[in-house]
Amino acid sequence: MKRVSIRDDRRVYPFNEPARELRVLNKPLKLHQRDVLVKHCDSVIEYNAFTEIPTDDRSEMLVYEDNLFFDQPFIDAFIGEARRQKRACQVAFSQHDPAITKHTLSLQEGIRRQGDVYVANLWYFPQGIERDPVPLVIDTQAVEMGNYHVPTYMANDKGEIVYSIPLRAFLSIEHWYHILVANTPFGIWAIGARFEARLPSPWFRLRLLWRAMIERRQVLSTSRLVVVGQNTNINPTARIQGPTFIGDNCYIGPGVVIQNSVIGNNVNLQQGAQVMLSVISDNCFLPFRAAVFMSTLMERCIVAQNACLQLCVLGRGTFVGAGTTFTDFNLIPKPILTMRDGRLEPTGSTVLGGCAGHNCRIGAGLVVYPGRVIESDTVLARSSTRDVIIKNVSYEQSDHHGWRDRALHKPLYRPSQETVKPTRI
Repeated sequence: MKRVSIRDDRRVYPFNEPARELRVLNKPLKLHQRDVLVKHCDSVIEYNAFTEIPTDDRSEMLVYEDNLFFDQPFIDAFIGEARRQKRACQVAFSQHDPAITKHTLSLQEGIRRQGDVYVANLWYFPQGIERDPVPLVIDTQAVEMGNYHVPTYMANDKGEIVYSIPLRAFLSIEHWYHILVANTPFGIWAIGARFEARLPSPWFRLRLLWRAMIERRQVLSTSRLVVVGQNTNINPTARIQGPTFIGDNCYIGPGVVIQNSVIGNNVNLQQGAQVMLSVISDNCFLPFRAAVFMSTLMERCIVAQNACLQLCVLGRGTFVGAGTTFTDFNLIPKPILTMRDGRLEPTGSTVLGGCAGHNCRIGAGLVVYPGRVIESDTVLARSSTRDVIIKNVSYEQSDHHGWRDRALHKPLYRPSQETVKPTRI
């Protein structure tokens, strides 16, 4: 089957890059798509718009926009059902699917209402391009997971912060918030949910127990759930629980705590660092007592000592200074808003951190309000006039523009003047 990718060249703010270049589960999105589709597709062709696809090609095709995130269980279900129907299909979702309605519809337009279902830009054609493909509803098999019995002023009236975690994940990445969703609730958390879904099987539980007895470890810390790469050094006092994936050539220092996370290659976690439900990409460095919760760090990030990131996204090559905190909760009960296309829009989340783009330098001791954004290439230093980030910060507002040595900080990700929107059908 041919894999036909339609380029979406819109830049995702504040990274100023197309979604396909941004990291999901420690891979650029385009490589994640390749790896998920390799078992079904033997070739790939790229076009700038749907209308460019030749109509005289009668090959079996899977067509999708390259800003889509989908995991292996989802794409297996879609292709399997589409082939059984033997007709042109477009992916669709029930309007009662909680994973879609709660976590994917905000801040985007790629998943949209059509009749009594939601549709997105993923198609299957058994014999070349056809008009009017039939919506094919795929159940994400969402399960309810989250934090329970927290004070009600932070959660709902029952004291619950609940996420609908899909066992089959699908998302249109058009905003930095979607990078967070793809990596955490739809990424590493979904992997954990699929593990829990297998627990009712007595044979599966027996295999886990047997592995724990042989390795003399707690079940969640066995090699079945904690996968470690080559030449990785883990201090005996570190506590790691899975599902967790640790890459090659890493150092995990004394007292480090890792739970249900992805750790890339060449990552250095020093004494007392804590990582939970997060993705730490290749070549990142967390000194002592750095804390990262439900966050995504793209490659070559540094989060210095005593810094705290909660529900945040950092672009590649970004530095966060000691003691800096990205907060995730409004002190008064009002919705968390974030910027999209020059206007504030609701995120649909009761708790949400902030985002810094690529190649940022954020000094020590700053506090960032929930939902705030720092554009790529920006430098921020704490001062008497800037200690709490209460508004979005653009590159033009970067502190380094007024410094004598400003030329030493090279901007690498300036936005393009052109944004191309893919053709819809």
